[in-house]
Amino acid sequence: MESKGRPASKNQKNSLVTAYLVAYNVAQILGWSALGILLINHLVKKGTYVGLYQDVSVLLYIFQTAAVLEVLNCAVGFVKSNVVLTGFQVFSRVFLTWGIAYSVPSVQNNIGVCMFLSAWTLTEVIRYSFYLFALIGEVPYIIQWCRYTFFIILYPVGVTGELLSIYGSLNEVVEKKLYYLELPNRANIAFNFYYYLIFTMLMYIPIFPQLYFHMVAQRKKVIGGRTKSD
Repeated sequence: MESKGRPASKNQKNSLVTAYLVAYNVAQILGWSALGILLINHLVKKGTYVGLYQDVSVLLYIFQTAAVLEVLNCAVGFVKSNVVLTGFQVFSRVFLTWGIAYSVPSVQNNIGVCMFLSAWTLTEVIRYSFYLFALIGEVPYIIQWCRYTFFIILYPVGVTGELLSIYGSLNEVVEKKLYYLELPNRANIAFNFYYYLIFTMLMYIPIFPQLYFHMVAQRKKVIGGRTKSD
């Protein structure tokens, strides 16, 4: 019999990692699907995006923040993805969730929030479904097609919503001096959140085209072929 102190074999470790990744992806699919149902229900029943954020905020906080695990997964080698690119993508969404939507109440009924929530929700349900099927077997072509096609519309819609939300937050950030760090202080460091937001919006100019055309190139490789791991 194998002693309890004996290190797990490579196959055992791989099985545990796969089980963990399957559980993570299933949880994310369920979470974003539930958020999508609430989103559609609100828009259909109330006919307005006003109040939408309040209906979905709890699920957004939980499942978008949980995406931080994806950076750790890359860092420890559980998945073969670029840790810097993954970190940037995750940070940008966590920042929009907590630094803008949560921290600046006046922006919560901005149409931009509705836009990025809608784009994120559909994107994430497709993306996590793609990852799940890749882990347990062959990815159905319809999911593969959706992953490498829907972004054509969803990326611009999501980015536009993000920029509108950041821009809409500027007045309240200035009025409340939100997250300002003024001199003098013990750290001898100054920080102006307003200028940081301006800088963030400007950074979309060089970064978004790179991410978008990367996906365009990936689409050319994948659509019509066999599923490949990212």
